[in-house]
Amino acid sequence: MNALCEAVKNYGPFVGRLLLALIFILSGWGKIGGFEGTVGYIASKGLPLPQVAAVAAIVIELGAGILLILGWQTRWAATALLIFLIPTTLFFHNFWAVEAARQAGEQIHFLKNLAIMGGMLYVMAYGAGPLSLDNRRR
Repeated sequence: MNALCEAVKNYGPFVGRLLLALIFILSGWGKIGGFEGTVGYIASKGLPLPQVAAVAAIVIELGAGILLILGWQTRWAATALLIFLIPTTLFFHNFWAVEAARQAGEQIHFLKNLAIMGGMLYVMAYGAGPLSLDNRRR
């Protein structure tokens, strides 16, 4: 059991960062390929400057996601993603304001985002861990 715990201490933070970042990288990449659809979806929520918001989302998701995987400026990357998730969760997964047929799905996405926020808070508090560029600089 001790060997397993030591392996988790060494490799767990990297795998955790990878898993947290994956959703953002895939989402950001998807927004590039479906840029007009992304802009339309943002506009449908009544948000201003949907093109600018779409570009900002791509930059944040890809940029901070890659930084998170690399473990470089990890606390800043996690902070950016946490801040990004707050309005994203409230505006795009507002399960309390959608028709009954969509409530369960939106609530799942809302709770998923809360869980990711928890992961980002953990990274902000404890840093990148041993397998990271942040750790190599020390």
